[in-house]
Amino acid sequence: MPWAAMAGIIATVTVFALAQGLTYPLLSFILERQGTTSGLIGLSAAMTPLGFIVSAPFVPALERRVGAARLAILCSILAALALIAIALTQEVWAWMPLRFLLGFFANPLYVISETWLISITPASRRGRIMGLYSSIVSGGFAIGPLSLGLAGTQGWPPFMIGIVAFPLCGLIVLAVVPRLPKMPHEGEAISVGGFFALAPLLLFAVFAAAAFEQVVISLFAVYGVALGSTEGRIASLIASFTAGNAVLQILLGRVAEQFGSTRTMLFCVLASLAGCLLLPSIFNSWLIWPLVFVWGGVSFGIYTMSLIQLGERFTGQALIAGNAAFAFVWGIGGIVGSPATGLAMQLIGHQGLPSFLGLLCCALAVFLMAERRRV
Repeated sequence: MPWAAMAGIIATVTVFALAQGLTYPLLSFILERQGTTSGLIGLSAAMTPLGFIVSAPFVPALERRVGAARLAILCSILAALALIAIALTQEVWAWMPLRFLLGFFANPLYVISETWLISITPASRRGRIMGLYSSIVSGGFAIGPLSLGLAGTQGWPPFMIGIVAFPLCGLIVLAVVPRLPKMPHEGEAISVGGFFALAPLLLFAVFAAAAFEQVVISLFAVYGVALGSTEGRIASLIASFTAGNAVLQILLGRVAEQFGSTRTMLFCVLASLAGCLLLPSIFNSWLIWPLVFVWGGVSFGIYTMSLIQLGERFTGQALIAGNAAFAFVWGIGGIVGSPATGLAMQLIGHQGLPSFLGLLCCALAVFLMAERRRV
């Protein structure tokens, strides 16, 4: 087991996730104070996943041309510069292109890191290792919004956390470059578009997981304010949601090794649906804390199961194309999920958030059960 290489990969993405986990609720709180509508807040949040979408098709070629480590370091520096520009402006329309650039620069790091990790993980331990990866990265996302309780949501202090975190990623990569594996280039070259024909249901699962996470991180603040919660309580609930991601992925990875990743994915989808149904009735009770914790774990577990299946089914250049396609679809999930939920909240009220997520879970559950019957 190449533990040093794995530790470097995971540490890099974890720090990056911390910075990104901070920016979503921070910018939503700022826009909420400015009186921005929920639909426009959702549209602003969608700019980061739009950057994921646009950059994804270029990642395999850029990796071959520039090199994986150099590309990761360059992206960490450019992401820091984008966040500095965001901090210098306080206007929703100015943030649109800047949040797009933040996603554009962040995406290659995720694609490279996940390809590195999947390619060196033994099949017998894939569930545990990918669960560990998801858990630690989700921990970074959890620390991001939780840090707002310490740094606040006004002025430069919260932005400085992300600005420092981004270049730290580049330093970690630089430190572990000698131990990092080479990218797998065997097999026929496959484009991101070509991968859609190979695994459409797998990509829809990534879409659902992305929409779920993006909606909760970007619009849960609006949902909570509508129900009379304080910014501190909402930030803590978002942190609990992402903490569930962090704590439960290793357990779900072990379950996948025992019962199969497809069955475990279906369980995660049905449990996420149950959370959507329960959320409105218990939001103001103490039960909301265990609910959002488990809700976060099982909703992100859909993505963890997708990563496990990607490693089970693909190798070589198909693996790189698959990870780039995952990033592409993750971006689509974010860009569709946040504005669609924001619009639903404008049309039917704040309960549009659990309603939209519940419908998404229903659709994925139907497709998964239909696929199991065909097999």
